[in-house]
Amino acid sequence: MIQPILLVEDDAKIARVEKVYLEGAGYRVVHADTGKGAIAEAMKEMPALAVLDLNLPDISGEEVCQELRQMGDFPIIMVTAKSSEEERVAGFALGADDYIVKPFSPRELVYRIKAVLRRQQKGEVDSGGPVTFNKGALVIDAMSYEVNAAGRAVNITPTEFKVLHVLASNPGRVFPREELVEKALGYQFEGYERSIDAHIKNIRHKIEKDPRNPEYILTIYGVGYRFSGKRDD
Repeated sequence: MIQPILLVEDDAKIARVEKVYLEGAGYRVVHADTGKGAIAEAMKEMPALAVLDLNLPDISGEEVCQELRQMGDFPIIMVTAKSSEEERVAGFALGADDYIVKPFSPRELVYRIKAVLRRQQKGEVDSGGPVTFNKGALVIDAMSYEVNAAGRAVNITPTEFKVLHVLASNPGRVFPREELVEKALGYQFEGYERSIDAHIKNIRHKIEKDPRNPEYILTIYGVGYRFSGKRDD
């Protein structure tokens, strides 16, 4: 059975409209109107993607996002009425793959879901075998979307993997933020520069021994980022 879209929305009228549009686009939808209900649904069946409203009646959407992120590496699109750049960046820092601000059209939501799922597909990444860097200290496997750092498996989101893979596939090359967004995320959206910064920060905390003094992903001030790991022969 095809994995469902987990729709977390406490407004019954909005949820009904979104569900109609998503099902019309060919998706199977599981709806939850509370944070605890969303976690329970994800435990019963791992979703292909979660659409998560942050304003929930029982627990915060941010807390739900953290719980869902621990359960699997499926993409999460946050939905909120908050539109400031700082709030969007905070959402990405929690591991969100995209961020959509109310009010929005159901057609835009369908587009966002399609775009996120499209860039998650393994076919978008070179499907060669595992590639190792720094004498095996970092392993990136594009076929399984798995990363191993210092001998331990890394819990990395699909979006974080894409960003890391783009950088690691071009060691030594400096990527401006705009280009990194285009290659890793597939499209541009408001606040993209700060979102990339948030993803890079998350990746560093997962693969670097000392995130404040990174050895793999270096910041080129005023430009963007460069991967400095040495690929093993």
